[in-house]
Amino acid sequence: MESSDARILRGAVIPTGVAGVVAIAASLVTAGSKGALGAAIGAVVVVAFFTISVVVVSYTAKISPETMMMAGLLSYAAKFIVVLAVVLALRDVTFWNPKAFAWTVVGLTLVWIVAETRTSLQVRVIDLAPGKEPAKSAGSSPDRDS
Repeated sequence: MESSDARILRGAVIPTGVAGVVAIAASLVTAGSKGALGAAIGAVVVVAFFTISVVVVSYTAKISPETMMMAGLLSYAAKFIVVLAVVLALRDVTFWNPKAFAWTVVGLTLVWIVAETRTSLQVRVIDLAPGKEPAKSAGSSPDRDS
């Protein structure tokens, strides 16, 4: 994994983890231990699934940059199917609170997306492919009229 990918991953995992702890505490207060368990399962699902996506896309970028989008879309589809299977498998069990799970997944997904976007905008990545010149800034054109 590239160092920029690791920084982006760290920049998303830390705030999402903190928000997960807050979600678990809030669910404990509002829905008891079943709510806390539902929120904890939701937090683990969000952090694990998004981490897997970052790792898959980072690994795919090393192999072939053209397949990065496909890898991202396939990991998204796989996550959707797995979450749907988990929810369907656990819909009739009574040891957790499914509403706490759902709200935690939605909330932490939003936190992850915002944190990952913010970190991605702050990380500077220099992309120099062989035979490719660096991009010139708008004000440095030699044939600009004075």
